[in-house]
Amino acid sequence: MIESLLNYVVWDPNPAVFSGFERLRWYSLLFALGFIISQQFMVYFFKKEGQNELLVDKLTIYMVLATIIGARLGHVLFYEPEKYLSNPIEILKVWEGGLASHGAAIAILFALWLYAKRTPGQSYLWVVDRIVIVTAMTGALIRFGNLMNSEIGGKDTGTDYGFVYAWDTKDIMGTMRVPIESIEAYKPTDRESELQNNGIVPVNFDIEINKGGYSLTDLESTLRRDLKYVLTQFKSSQEYLAEPEESPLDLTISDKGEYYLATVKTYGRTKHPTQIYESISYFLIFLILLGLWNKYKSRLPDGLLLGLFLIAVFGMRFVWEYFKAVQVDFEENMALNMGQILSIPLVIIGIILVVRALSNGIKPEKN
Repeated sequence: MIESLLNYVVWDPNPAVFSGFERLRWYSLLFALGFIISQQFMVYFFKKEGQNELLVDKLTIYMVLATIIGARLGHVLFYEPEKYLSNPIEILKVWEGGLASHGAAIAILFALWLYAKRTPGQSYLWVVDRIVIVTAMTGALIRFGNLMNSEIGGKDTGTDYGFVYAWDTKDIMGTMRVPIESIEAYKPTDRESELQNNGIVPVNFDIEINKGGYSLTDLESTLRRDLKYVLTQFKSSQEYLAEPEESPLDLTISDKGEYYLATVKTYGRTKHPTQIYESISYFLIFLILLGLWNKYKSRLPDGLLLGLFLIAVFGMRFVWEYFKAVQVDFEENMALNMGQILSIPLVIIGIILVVRALSNGIKPEKN
């Protein structure tokens, strides 16, 4: 039983990098960090292959604009066209979320075509072959940002393995009328006997409450009513937690001198941490592509790295979609979801590019 308890994680990090300064979020930081690191890699690639490294700044502008615009329009057109086209101003609210990697991929390929067209001495496929190396690395960072946001999570595992996403529930608890100082969600070490390997696992919430004018009796009455509502009636709590509606709330309150400590014993649903699956797979793809470039550099046949990237990234995306929770309502009755449907043509294009590149063979070394 103790071994089983180690298999799940109660995940509740604050999406903000600094508590109290909500505008700077891990997702935004990792997104930006991906571009900063990518730029340095591209400078290195250009230097090693005798290209003008100053052109990297120009290339970065194309990449940043294409990624943001393409990812946003991709989400709008592929996932929620009715919502956004009926109120176009909402499209501009990128900070509220809603980005699609397929849209970013299409926009990047187009933007790099414009860049190569206006940059003598660099062919389109030469540029794209180098860009996809750092794109895989950036994708790994972005998916880790999704994890820090507790978003794009997976389906129920149905076992004691997985992540219980508790942040949304904590965030809602913080809006209750009682003067809450802090909330901590955690995996209790004294409830392993409750594990049944069915995907429903023990989760505790410790809530520190400023005493204010509350008596223990009044506080308990308020908490029992409000916490039960939070744990059972919100969409996020219904998706991520498993508090039984019919039973009384398992709540204890103790006086800690300066504050009250309320402990709620409830249950969570273990989910596949698909953000981690994708992040690790993209990082491995980055290492493979980087290794190929490092060995062959300018001798690589044009389009080989792009083809391998499309096959690997969107092939893995196709697989991981089977483990993801439904992102939009219209996907519920689809045999393949939108992410899988959009991945298929990109994988096919990748196969064509690889076959074409391999038929050309490795380029001879320059004297």
